Amino acid sequence: MEVAVLIFEGFDELDAIGPYEVLRNASLGADVRVRLLTLEPTDEVTGSHGLRVRPDGALDGTHVDLVVVPGGGWNDRAEKGAWGEVQRGALPEAVARLHESGATVASVCTGGMLLSAAGLLGGRPATTHHRALDELREGGAEVVEARIVDDGDLVTAGGVTSGIDLALWLVEREWGAELAKEIEAEMEYERRGDVHRQKG
Repeated sequence: MEVAVLIFEGFDELDAIGPYEVLRNASLGADVRVRLLTLEPTDEVTGSHGLRVRPDGALDGTHVDLVVVPGGGWNDRAEKGAWGEVQRGALPEAVARLHESGATVASVCTGGMLLSAAGLLGGRPATTHHRALDELREGGAEVVEARIVDDGDLVTAGGVTSGIDLALWLVEREWGAELAKEIEAEMEYERRGDVHRQKG
């Protein structure tokens, strides 16, 4: 499985790095390749807390089976972050194209607002950071106040640390509970909260 964790100027570091580490650890028992990718080629991206990250590359038409979209900066209306990316429009358009090409799209925190801007959440169950739930609802999503909301090809998570739970859930969903438990033990992390799984 080819996984892209999208990063952009002002992304929330834990939104991206938590899922990245979980999914990299999944290679212990799964055929998975995880990369930090940007929309356009760049040498460095700076997160919302100042962490400078060297991406593995840019999307550039790369085949992706799963894309993880972090948030950051939405509630502050920051120029750099999810809010700024929605105003510019290119990143939501890219996420929409990835979904249209068959990728499962997952979001962490206000990354859900990027999915909303991409037109993916209309009438679909979803969640985001608690301070942005009203805006998510206004965007047409069926808001579910759960830590993780799994609607098949769209999986959304609440705020910040829930990205770790999101990734562990995806590991369990794709490769089984045993591998997810091994990763939890390795990372000394205990999942909390519920997973709302939409019945198809």
